[in-house]
Amino acid sequence: MKIHEVVITGYGMINGVGNNANDAFNALLAGNSGVDIISHFDASNEKVRIACEVKNFNPDDVMDKKEQKKADRFIHLGLQAVAEAMQRATIKIEDIDRDRFGVCGATGIGGLPTIERNVISSFQKGAKGVSPFFVPSTITNMLSGYVSIYHDLRGPNLSSTTACTAGLHAITEAAKTIMLGGADAMVAVGAEACICPIGLRGFANMNALSTRNDDPAHASRPFDKDRDGFVLGEGAGALILESLESARKRGAKIYAKLLGFGESADAHHITTPLANHEGASRAIKAALAMAGNPKIDYINAHGTSTYYNDLYESKMFESLFEKVPPLSSIKGSTGHTLGAAGTIEAVVSIMALNANMMPPTINFEASSDDMQLDYIPNKARAAELCTVLSANYGFGGTNGAIIFGKMDSY
Repeated sequence: MKIHEVVITGYGMINGVGNNANDAFNALLAGNSGVDIISHFDASNEKVRIACEVKNFNPDDVMDKKEQKKADRFIHLGLQAVAEAMQRATIKIEDIDRDRFGVCGATGIGGLPTIERNVISSFQKGAKGVSPFFVPSTITNMLSGYVSIYHDLRGPNLSSTTACTAGLHAITEAAKTIMLGGADAMVAVGAEACICPIGLRGFANMNALSTRNDDPAHASRPFDKDRDGFVLGEGAGALILESLESARKRGAKIYAKLLGFGESADAHHITTPLANHEGASRAIKAALAMAGNPKIDYINAHGTSTYYNDLYESKMFESLFEKVPPLSSIKGSTGHTLGAAGTIEAVVSIMALNANMMPPTINFEASSDDMQLDYIPNKARAAELCTVLSANYGFGGTNGAIIFGKMDSY
């Protein structure tokens, strides 16, 4: 069986620092933070009152008004990222067989705000309080469903719901489909929008969130000694993956080549990673092996701003590399976008690769636990980049890593 090479021919994203890929990436390079007081609902009496919301987004841009109530906000955001990715990929109907163009969507939680509203309304009004669109507007696979319908993509229609690794897993599932000949092209899209009372309270009562309510911009502090939890974010990221043959046939611009990926499980604890991130380490080793053990020039780390993740992730990189490459986490700017993190961070990694610019870890003042890694503190840095690694880990002990390279280098 022939294994097809996979390349990236389009990308798009939306998050708390920008409503398209260029604006968001430039904001990351500038060290901007999108964290602020929550505006989606009145959080004035909450333990945590801050989040990283997408701002000035109009769902009219992606859906007719009468259709919007049939889809939760995470679907609206996902459609926005996909529309940008498809436009960047310059795919025309005559360019590719729609029967061989599929979708893999991802979300960590799905339509939580819509679930919350319908549950409250059900208790208040009984059966008539539940929308007939409740189920299809909230279930996790409807992201890929809507993308398929809106873009007439009739190939494999898949969905990944693996907590904070879901977005990355959407990319690897899409890649596997192309590699094995199941499709010529795939959209991989991750989206999340659970900044609502029940979502906020759930994470807050786990003591997982930062409580720097009086200093939102400095609340998310990946790898910093004074970190006190992550900040809830929302957004979406999307990639267009194609076989190398398909991309060359239609003369597409290739933004990166997918060199390798790896997946693993901790088999340890529902929320706490293994010490030294041993499970995540196995995923990264698998990605490196598939890629042929290239020199990694930059790592886009998971870096959540939680105590154990950042400590164990740092120790893992120390054990994996003789000399740890420069690494950073964008979550100081975007917050933690949960199931969208893997696709958003893959987009950022590919943009960094093409721009030869590494985004910074903002709000970093000093490392804890005597870690001496280069976290690219506070200021973006220019560097010649040929190969980048992005990694994510999620509740349930699920891990993933992916490696991209410049096409002209591989």
